[in-house]
Amino acid sequence: MDQDKIKNIVEAALMAVDKPLSVAQLHKLFAKDDDAVERTDVTRALVDLQAEYASRGVSIVEVASGFRVQIDQEVSPWISRLFDERPPRYTRALLETLALVAYRQPITRTEIEEVRGVSVSTNIIKTLLEREWVRVVGHKEVPGRPAMYATTKEFLDYFNLRRIDELPPLSELADLDTISSQLEIPLSGDSEGGDENGGSEEDVDGEMLSVGDDTDSLQGNVTLH
Repeated sequence: MDQDKIKNIVEAALMAVDKPLSVAQLHKLFAKDDDAVERTDVTRALVDLQAEYASRGVSIVEVASGFRVQIDQEVSPWISRLFDERPPRYTRALLETLALVAYRQPITRTEIEEVRGVSVSTNIIKTLLEREWVRVVGHKEVPGRPAMYATTKEFLDYFNLRRIDELPPLSELADLDTISSQLEIPLSGDSEGGDENGGSEEDVDGEMLSVGDDTDSLQGNVTLH
């Protein structure tokens, strides 16, 4: 099959779905064709597309689950005007909890509390589990057998990471402001403010959690489909 046609099919496939596609998934599109299409042909198509998209307002980005088309951060302020909802903002408590899971996984809730010096809200753990950013990977063999948490492939996809070792270095929790900037995580500046929908949910530390999350994509992670 002509390489240009392969590239067009790959591009159309990435546009058609709302999730990343791996090279293996893209290669399966050609399984029933008489003309042999190798995985290397698909990889070459992706490389060519990434080069072609380099000067546009969208990019072909590789994340943990595969490749996707997404809006570039530099144009997202204009694209966000198409949506009525505002992107969710996260409290420092939630970001600290997520960072500890990411950098010290697997980790228990008690171990997170020992580092943070305060109790971890059930709402924070619930939010991270519901967003599928963390998951229970086992139970520690100590009295009570507490759950051990680790990050997920969805966590990597959301933050445009291919592997967990691509996280920026973290020497201490004081670096979280830098980390949030690098990962484009909007932090709530007011721990007592409500969410963007007018409601709020308070954790045990007295901080407020945003509960609206329909506009994740406005942080430069929006996929086109």
